[in-house]
This record gives sequence, C-alpha cells and structure tokens, in this order.
Amino acid sequence: MSDELDTVHDTEPIGDPGLAEHQYRPQDVDESQSRRTERQIAWMFRIAALLLLAFCFAYFLIDADQTFLGWSAQNFTFGTTLGLALLLMGVGIIQWAKKLMGDHEMVEMRHPSRSSDEDRAAVMSDINAGISESGFGRRPMIRNSLFGAMGALALPTIVLLRDLGPLPNNQRNTVWKKGMRLVNDVTGTPIKPSDLQVGQLVNGEPAIVYETDADGERLLEGTALLQAKSKAAIIVVRMRPEDVQASKGRENWGIDGILCYSKICTHVGCPISLYEQQTHHVLCPCHQSTFDLADNGKVVFGPAHRPLPQLPLGLDEEGYLIAMSDFPEIVAPSYPELARDQKKLDNKS
Repeated sequence: MSDELDTVHDTEPIGDPGLAEHQYRPQDVDESQSRRTERQIAWMFRIAALLLLAFCFAYFLIDADQTFLGWSAQNFTFGTTLGLALLLMGVGIIQWAKKLMGDHEMVEMRHPSRSSDEDRAAVMSDINAGISESGFGRRPMIRNSLFGAMGALALPTIVLLRDLGPLPNNQRNTVWKKGMRLVNDVTGTPIKPSDLQVGQLVNGEPAIVYETDADGERLLEGTALLQAKSKAAIIVVRMRPEDVQASKGRENWGIDGILCYSKICTHVGCPISLYEQQTHHVLCPCHQSTFDLADNGKVVFGPAHRPLPQLPLGLDEEGYLIAMSDFPEIVAPSYPELARDQKKLDNKS
C-alpha cells in the first residue's frame, strides 16, 4: 500500500486540485456562432483600417487652425481615429484569442531553470499546434482583414513624417538678403556699431521677423516665422580689429571688428552663444563643439566638422548694421548630401 501511495505522489503531487469541470465555449459547439464571431472580429479590423485612412485624410483636409469644442479640430480627429483604430485592433485580437483559438487547460509543474530537451520539444510542438489552431489557413477572412488593418497602421506613420520638416536639400537659403538690418532678438531694435563694446556678444535676428505690412500685420507668422527665426538666428560679436584673421575674400565682411555668424551649430543644429572674450571662442553647450570667431568661425574642438557660416556685413545710410547677402554656406546641421548641396549653392551664386 505504501509503494502505491509513493507512486501516486511521484506522478501527481495534487491528486484533486479542485478545478471546476471544463466548460466549452459557444464557438466550440456551434459552428454558426463561430462564423458570427469571425465576422464580428473581421469587421473590427476593417473599421480600424477605415479609421486609419480617416486619420490620413484629416491630416490633409483639416486646417491646423480649425477648432472643435474649443480644441484643435485636427488633434481631436487624430486622437479619435488613431485611438479607436488601435482599440478595435486590440479588442479584435483578444476576441480572436479568447473565442476562436484553441481552448486548453494546462497544469505545469515546477522544474529547473533550464528545461529538459523533452520539454523544449514539447514547447515547440505546442507553438506549432497554436499556430495551426489559430486558423490562419482556415480563416482567411480574419487573417486578411487583420493584415489590412496592420498595413493601414503604417499610413499615419508615413503621413506624420511630413511634420519632421522639409528635406535638408530644400533648406539652402535663409531670409537674409542684401540690405536687411540686423536686430536684437529680444527687442527687435536695429543695431549700430556704437551699440557694441569690444568683447560683447549679441544674439540677433533679421529685421523681417519683426516687420509688419501696411495693415499692421506681421510679414511672417506661425510656422513660417518659426522656421525663419530658427534658420536665420545670428550671433554678433565685437573684437579688436587687429585680432580678426579674415581669410581671402572675407577682408570686408566685418565692420570695425564686428563680425556676424550663424547661431546654428554645424554639428547637429544646436543654438550656441557661450562666448569666451579672451580667446574669441564660442562653445556649443550640447556637444562641446568650439569655434574660433576671430578665425572665420573654424572648428577648434569637438565633433563639428564645418566652420560656422559667416554673414557679410555692411552699413546702411542711417549707420545700422545690415547684411550684404545671405549666408554663402548652408546653415544646417551636417547631413550626408551637404557637400553636394553646397556645390549647387555655389554654382547658383
């Protein structure tokens, strides 16, 4: 009797765990119910695909300034369509797993960290059985509608890539042009040489970002204004004229030791203005690229490989600092096609 009890204990530690009798699902015993559930799940996936298409249409058809119930109409539509699409896809997949895939009760005993070869083989067998029971081959309606919804899920991603901004090779120019005044980026007031002391650095912008038309409306607004300010931002420094080491062709780009450079680091586009008066170095606080403003903005330290673009300066009739042209170099972080685009810009000039 003792040997029999030991045998039972070794094969089944818990003889009667007290589990309720297994209940079959309606879909397991009624084929019409199974088909009805299959159609319901397929419609969830189809509606999800339509909502994702609606997301894309909203991006192009709804103006960014439109409102709905006090909210941005575009953002409201984005959130509603994408959220409902993801919800329907998630609910559909859960319903598929709960109501149509195989329904088995399993008990797993504790085992060492590494499974035995037999267990591993059994797991692979269960995985293959699960794949077979999922009905990918037998339920093309669900399978194809799911693939359609998942494919449509990529569309909003592609559409939203447009918000990353234009491609670099379309950004060769800024709003600077000959005769445009340099202004303080905080007050918008134009700058005269007498306003700057030796060793001083001023952050500036082109005057157009503050100018208005005859009706008092700003010439640049919204996204166009932000893009213009970010690309055309400048730093204006004044040093002793004898410290300036202008390269050939740039001898007349400064005014009495006043030089102007782009504020955009040529490494990854960070804004820079940490100025060392004694060395004439300006430092990017993000990745430590350092540029020598007295020596044509060349790189003296850090990951940047290009000098800071320099803006040629002049004076207008009232004695204010003006640009004599746009930046001759591309104002942007470095990118693979930069040399090609700079060559095109040079040929155009």
